Amino acid sequence: MKKADVIKKLRNDEHYYGDFGKKYLSNSNITALLTNPLALDKSLEMRPAFLVGGYFHTAILEPDKLKKYRVIPSTTRNTKAYKEMSGGELCLLQHEVDQLELMIDKMLSNNVCKDLIRGDWVEYEQPAIKRIEGEMWKGKADIINHGEKLIVDLKTTNDLQKFRWSASKYNYDSQAYIYRKLFGYEMIFIAIDKNNHQIGVFDCSTEFYERGQRKVEEAIQAYKLFYKQEGFDPKQYFINETL
Repeated sequence: MKKADVIKKLRNDEHYYGDFGKKYLSNSNITALLTNPLALDKSLEMRPAFLVGGYFHTAILEPDKLKKYRVIPSTTRNTKAYKEMSGGELCLLQHEVDQLELMIDKMLSNNVCKDLIRGDWVEYEQPAIKRIEGEMWKGKADIINHGEKLIVDLKTTNDLQKFRWSASKYNYDSQAYIYRKLFGYEMIFIAIDKNNHQIGVFDCSTEFYERGQRKVEEAIQAYKLFYKQEGFDPKQYFINETL
């Protein structure tokens, strides 16, 4: 399949996150490859934080798709009303959506953020593929701002003051390294605190990219060992460290 046809297919979330997209490595695989390679193909359990982040992204980047989110007027997910209305599906609560709308308004009211997100020459949710460190990778950029030559990624966080720590824990460093390779621009993160709605704009240092590159290299070593080495028996694998 031609690259252009692959990119066109990956624009559809069903293909990007489905079997077609799983032919490519992505930043979401980094944690599994670094900590438990046997869990590479296991789907993450949906959590409220994922729903909140998804709604935030969709409302800013693809508001026409907001109808896919079910919102229930309940105070918690433990009430009888929620359980009856959700039918066992994880849904957003009305007060969560109310807070998200305030966060969205706060971010788009900030002139710097608005220019980065709604610039004169921007693309949203754009996929790309490329061979990196010998393996094929995919990524989907929240925002490509061609005017500023930046990849802009939106994040929600529970504590903006700890975003630097979160960036390491959740592999934003490897994401930055991969996306710079995929799209050819520097990466910048715009984060908003879910509690006080404070905004942070974070660019990436050389050290940040280098740390991400090391993670990618280590992840690929694990991938090749577990999934490409003929005759490898994962039951014989163990971690050896000196304390």
